[in-house]
Amino acid sequence: MLDDAFSLLRSGSTRTALQIEREPAAIRDRYGRHTFGQSVLLARRLIEAGVRLVQVNFPREPGDTSASNPLWDTHRDNAARLRDVLCPQFDGTFATLLDDLADRGLLDETLVVVMGEFGRTPKINGAGGRDHWGNVFSIALAGGPVPGGSVIGASDATGAFPAERPVQPPDLAATIFEVMGIPHGYEFRDPLARPRAVTTGGIPLREICG
Repeated sequence: MLDDAFSLLRSGSTRTALQIEREPAAIRDRYGRHTFGQSVLLARRLIEAGVRLVQVNFPREPGDTSASNPLWDTHRDNAARLRDVLCPQFDGTFATLLDDLADRGLLDETLVVVMGEFGRTPKINGAGGRDHWGNVFSIALAGGPVPGGSVIGASDATGAFPAERPVQPPDLAATIFEVMGIPHGYEFRDPLARPRAVTTGGIPLREICG
C-alpha cells in the first residue's frame, strides 16, 4: 500500500493537480483565499485528475485567536464564531464547490460528504458556547444520486434528540458504500485472511439508494 501511495504522489496528473497556482485567479477568489477554500479547490483538482477519495479538514487560520477553542469546537462565544468566522468561510466555499463540480460535469459522479464527529449542546453554557453533544447532529450530502433540497429526519424542538427518521452512523456508512457501488453487506479479507464486513448493521438510506 505504501508503494501505491508513493506512485500516486509521483504520477504526472497528481503533480499537476497539486499546482494550484495554475487555477485562474477568479476561481481561486470564488473558493475563498483562506486555507479551507484553497484546500477544497485542491480537492476538486485532485478529483478532476482521477483521485477517487479526497478528505479536506477545516483548518484554523493564522491569527484566528478570537476564542481559545479551535474551529467548530465552540465552547466559548459560539454565536459570534459562527457568524463572523466559520459560516462565512464554509458557506461560500461549499456552494462554489458544488457549482464548480456541476459546471465541469463531475457532480453526478462525485459524492460530497460534509460532517463532523458530533453535534453541540442544545443549551448555551456560561461562556456563551456550546459543548460536545452526540445525541443528534446533522450532516450534508450532495452530488451523485443525492436528491437536492431534501431533508431526511428531524430533531425535537430544542435540537436535543431525534424526533423522526433517525439515521445511525452505520446507516451513513452503508449508504456511502452503496453509492460507490460496493454492497453494504460486502466482505473482504484482511491481511490475516479474516473476513471483514465493510459495515455492520447499517441500512442504506432508501431516499438516496432506493
